[in-house]
Amino acid sequence: MKLGAIGDDFTGSSDLGLTLAQGGMRTVQYVGVPGKPAAADVDAGIIALKSRSIPADEAVKQSLDALRWLQEQGCKQIVFKYCSTFDSMPEGNIGPVIEALIDALETDAPVIVCPAFPATGRTVYQGHLFVHDKLLSESGMEHHPLNPMTDPDLRRFLARQTKRPVGHLALAAIQSGQARKTLLDEAEAGRQIIVCDAVSNQDLLILGEAARGFPLVTGGSGIGLGLPSVLRADEREPAKWSGVSGPALALSGSCSAATRNQIAVHRAEGGAQRKVEVEEIIGGLTPAELLDWAESCGGLPLIYSSDDPHSVKAAQNRFGQDRCAEAVEGFFANLASQALERGFTRIISAGGETSGAVVRAVDATALRIGPMIDPGVPAVKIEGRKVALALKSGNFGAEDFFIKAARVLEGK
Repeated sequence: MKLGAIGDDFTGSSDLGLTLAQGGMRTVQYVGVPGKPAAADVDAGIIALKSRSIPADEAVKQSLDALRWLQEQGCKQIVFKYCSTFDSMPEGNIGPVIEALIDALETDAPVIVCPAFPATGRTVYQGHLFVHDKLLSESGMEHHPLNPMTDPDLRRFLARQTKRPVGHLALAAIQSGQARKTLLDEAEAGRQIIVCDAVSNQDLLILGEAARGFPLVTGGSGIGLGLPSVLRADEREPAKWSGVSGPALALSGSCSAATRNQIAVHRAEGGAQRKVEVEEIIGGLTPAELLDWAESCGGLPLIYSSDDPHSVKAAQNRFGQDRCAEAVEGFFANLASQALERGFTRIISAGGETSGAVVRAVDATALRIGPMIDPGVPAVKIEGRKVALALKSGNFGAEDFFIKAARVLEGK
């Protein structure tokens, strides 16, 4: 294994997996730290954790456990992958995990911090994170129910989470051929953790080359664009993708504007759907009732709890934020598990927390990365089973994502 990655959620890990697979690396996404060595044909292994919204000390512990396994596989470079909208609370978890990995790797090399993903409108300029033409703090992410992002200055935000000073690699230095020199100069000056500007894929390719030989790189999935060529992935045929036939089911717990629009488009195109309220779930609604409905629909039935920020806040005020989150995640986990028992073979999941719950519930320990559904979202298959999944971050995907995902998972 040449490259090892640690992802702080499941959808983001799949996103990075797609980038690496498209770069020619045979890529496997592991659900948590594996209990056995990787297969011999794996170029890049990604350990998907569910560490984004847990206490920082636990996120650090899980990340270090993942690092040890990846080191045992012989990885030459480690990537810490987080969301392209830098989802994090002011006290962590991104900064504490970066520092813990630096200490464990015993490295004084520069450490890139770059969540940019231009294909989905995420860019970094003058150290500030943009979503399309809006600052992160004005993009809707300021209303995120778990990790509201109210400060777009990554240098200032990260400085709250780390003991080490935070540096900056400006776009001008990248585009003038001074990226590596500037990174080394910043680290020499004591600013080892370096926020890097990037507004295009070319900038990310330059960063990948600039990080040649650095033990640790951090960022969104875009940072993976330049790594396969640097690590010299073997010139061999990529694994061929064959779809999975059988019934499909879509699940959505994401409350992002993008996902809510995808739900509306699915409805407008005649797709069967059923909304579940938090009150219903807490009141004892059973997955069996909804699966009975889904089996009677045909096509692609969609079950969702997605709602607007005002309604989400009202439910949290009534039942408590933690209780709402646990109830919804547990409900979708049970739905996915029972759906497979009933013969559903394709599961489409929207939302990072929802997808994490789904993957654990269906007992998937390793996922082979397949073709792209939309930028940042690959089709994946559970190794050793005829089950295909699409795990979508809430903000990703085109308007027709749900029906498109069902077709790609089927091999069409």
